[in-house]
Amino acid sequence: MNINYTLFGQAIAFLAFVTFCMKFVWPPLINAISERQRRIADGLNAAEKAKADLADAQTQVKKELDVAKGQAAQLIEQANRRAAQLIEDARSQASSEGERIRQQAQEAIDQDINAAREQLRQQVAALAVSGAEKILSQEVDENAHNAMLTQLAAKL
Repeated sequence: MNINYTLFGQAIAFLAFVTFCMKFVWPPLINAISERQRRIADGLNAAEKAKADLADAQTQVKKELDVAKGQAAQLIEQANRRAAQLIEDARSQASSEGERIRQQAQEAIDQDINAAREQLRQQVAALAVSGAEKILSQEVDENAHNAMLTQLAAKL
C-alpha cells in the first residue's frame, strides 16, 4: 500500500466523518449548548431580579418598621398623656372632694357652735330669770344684790 493512497483515503474518511458530524451530531450539541446558555442567562436574570426584589423588600420592610415605630411612639405618647390626664383628674377630684368634706366639717362645726351658743343663751336666760326671781323674792339690799350677781357670774 502506498502511503499516499492511505493518506488520501484517511482524508476522505475524515471529511466524511466531519460532514456526518456537522450534519447529524453538531446541531443537537449546538442546540443543547444554546439551551444551556439560555437557561444560565435566565437563571442569572432571575437571580438579579430576585436580588433587586430583595433590596426592594428590605427597603419596604424598613419603611414599614419606621412607620410601626412611629405609631408605637405615638401610642406610648398618647398613653402617657392619658395617664397624666387621669392623674390630674384624680388630683382635682380628690381636691374638690377634700374641699367639700372640709366645708361640710366647717358647717358641722358652725352648727355645733351655734347650738352651743343657743344652749348657752337659754342657760343664761334661765339663770337671769332665776336670779331675777331671787332678787324680787328678797328685799332689795345692795350687798345681797352684789352677792347674787357674783354667784350668777360664777355659774356662767
